[in-house]
Amino acid sequence: MILPVMTLSTPASGIRNLELPQNVLVQQLNITANSFLTFNQAKDPEAELLKVKGDFIDSYFAEYDMPLFGTGIKMATEAEKNGLDWRLLAAIAVRESTGGKNDCNRVSNNAFGWGSCKIGFKSNDEAIEIVAHNLGGNNPKTSYHYDNKTTIQILRAYNPPSIIPRYAQQVISIMEAIGPLDATLDSVANT
Repeated sequence: MILPVMTLSTPASGIRNLELPQNVLVQQLNITANSFLTFNQAKDPEAELLKVKGDFIDSYFAEYDMPLFGTGIKMATEAEKNGLDWRLLAAIAVRESTGGKNDCNRVSNNAFGWGSCKIGFKSNDEAIEIVAHNLGGNNPKTSYHYDNKTTIQILRAYNPPSIIPRYAQQVISIMEAIGPLDATLDSVANT
């Protein structure tokens, strides 16, 4: 935002010219205007909460030097869009590939072990979107596995106890280590 600038000069004799260089005055007015605009912008509590959740995920990934660091906000956002616990995608990725350290060998960008490591993705973001979409019960081809299920039921469908007996409990334990289910803006101050 640029504001109109007026210069002040006093031609009276014996009084020094008080004219400020125009560019200095413009800079001062623009700084003041930008600060005022930033100060008056309304915060979006939902976006702020997603950021908090993404930060919890990224902090966990950073603590263990996991390659998926930086995808926290994407995971939290996609979980929200698909009605999932915000920690679920991150915890599955930790359990399946140590947060991307041990991705599926035969395909690209599959830190989730999705499709028994037979399905690759163009990027980690695409993998996050597709896995969240499926786990949320929003893909007609897989909805019978995941639609209207609790987190435990989703995990038992993802890797049945007959294949990996304690899989659901392991993922739940990772979820609890990532952060509290009811993460709030205040919970950041308590970590």
